[in-house]
Amino acid sequence: MNHFDYLIVGSGLYGATFAYRAAKAGKKSLVIDKRPHLGGNVYCENIEGINVHKYGAHIFHTSNKRVWDFVNSIVEFNRYTNSPVANYKGKLYNLPFNMNTFYQMWGVTTPAEALAKIEEQKADALAALNGREPANLEEQALTLVGKDIFEKLIKEYTEKQWGRKCTDLPAFIIKRLPVRLTFDNNYFNDKYQGIPIGGYNKLIDGMLQGIETRTSVDFFKEYKDNWRNTADKLVFTGAIDEFFDYRFGKLDWRTVSFKTRIEDTPNFQGNAVVNYTSHDQPYTRIIEHKHFEMFGNDVYACPKTVVSEEYSTEYKEGMEPYYPVNDERNNKLAEEYRKLAEKEPDIIFGGRLGQYKYFDMAPVIEQVLNIENI
Repeated sequence: MNHFDYLIVGSGLYGATFAYRAAKAGKKSLVIDKRPHLGGNVYCENIEGINVHKYGAHIFHTSNKRVWDFVNSIVEFNRYTNSPVANYKGKLYNLPFNMNTFYQMWGVTTPAEALAKIEEQKADALAALNGREPANLEEQALTLVGKDIFEKLIKEYTEKQWGRKCTDLPAFIIKRLPVRLTFDNNYFNDKYQGIPIGGYNKLIDGMLQGIETRTSVDFFKEYKDNWRNTADKLVFTGAIDEFFDYRFGKLDWRTVSFKTRIEDTPNFQGNAVVNYTSHDQPYTRIIEHKHFEMFGNDVYACPKTVVSEEYSTEYKEGMEPYYPVNDERNNKLAEEYRKLAEKEPDIIFGGRLGQYKYFDMAPVIEQVLNIENI
């Protein structure tokens, strides 16, 4: 049986980037994944000639040139710019909050008019607090953007995301809400953004080329007790509490589920991402996948389209964990698990699950690029 320098558990961005760097350093890795495919949450499924983001929309964005140059050295990225639209009871608003949004909301046409309207509504919210600090998310948001934006674009959407009323959510969840006094629908402030041409599988396959991989493998059943027979070091990107047998208790997660369908039309909603911000719809958003890689009239060259409704739910055993719940209890618990992890010199805990921290894609890759002596 082969012996490896690294056993890498999970073939998402952290695991794949680590395996790639290890190979460049002349090290041998075995990459295993419990799913029947490689790529973790960035895996794409090809349906009707469209790369469908099976585990939710993944839009790569970064201001770090080193990270951007690295991913583009594996596969060229396209020019996709994330410009989501919000649908509130049939009316459409541009996101993030910018001059287009304020025109749609109030009919204002200048930054001075928009700012005056926002300041007027913020003043009403601050007056209602009568000098005290905001006690919950609702009060916090009202002091940042005022009543109209909060009620149409934040309140019900946030309640669907968290499964709780805004008055029951802590204020710190919304520390700031970016307001742009320009006509700019680009959601991200980062210098670089895009999608791999041909989909994310091209990125993962490129990083794992020539590296031994095994899918549909349960680390806990096959390797947990004897992984040292297989490799000198372990890179673990699964859930940190599960690795330590839930010694201090289970960490909480939010998760999402998707209802994906083929529509017999070339263009269903005209945009990759449309958020549904009222309780009228149970889903938080609809993703139309072809708009990530097909632009302008190119969308009509493909006669059908694939859309996914996204539902935010409380995590239960057997579901995919997506978002850490960063409240006091979970942050404290996660810190205890991280202390245990530090006592394992031959194990690297990486990624969102392994560190119980929410990361976008680029910071995960940046973390691995910054590791010395792989």
